[in-house]
Amino acid sequence: MFETMRKHGITLAIYAALSTGATSAVYLLTEPTISQQAVLQQKALFDQVIPPSSYNNQLQNECYIVTDSALGSDKPHQLFIARQNNTPVAAVLETTAPDGYSGAIQLMLAADFSGNVLGVRTLEHHETPGLGDKIELRISDWITKFANQTVQGDNDTRWGVRKDGGMFDQFTGATITPRAVVKAVKQSALYIQHHHQQFETLPHCEAQQ
Repeated sequence: MFETMRKHGITLAIYAALSTGATSAVYLLTEPTISQQAVLQQKALFDQVIPPSSYNNQLQNECYIVTDSALGSDKPHQLFIARQNNTPVAAVLETTAPDGYSGAIQLMLAADFSGNVLGVRTLEHHETPGLGDKIELRISDWITKFANQTVQGDNDTRWGVRKDGGMFDQFTGATITPRAVVKAVKQSALYIQHHHQQFETLPHCEAQQ
């Protein structure tokens, strides 16, 4: 009986070793493809918020970490500097709208250093389906309305929903969500405008890994 158990144990050990080896081999073979796909997906998202013709550097290589409550939370946010012939011209920034109806809304936006918003996309949210989820591009084109709009200072009252006297539509039955997004985009565009000269002194993303 013990001999049989010993043989089964050896068989299981060999099987486990082979399985682990196979899993490691598959990971090593697929890791470059997975990494490349992640880069391509990120580039596709960049192309949605900033015109590719407006810069000629590799954005992924210009990643910095911003930690500032002005961006909606104290957690680190990624910022990418867009350059034209080595001159900084704009920034792509991950930011947070903390006061969504169902919690924080994660956004990505691009803006130049004069307060001009180039584009905005929603990265993550938990808003109510059929109401607040219109901030998603696959649901509605509402999020595209920020492109080519300019923030003219902190007191620019145009940056609000129409219910509050602003220029952006609210959603039927859902004002909290668009109000939160408009506020976050405005604050983030102003942040880029007011702090762009300090961006290159921020820690690089690699330093946080």
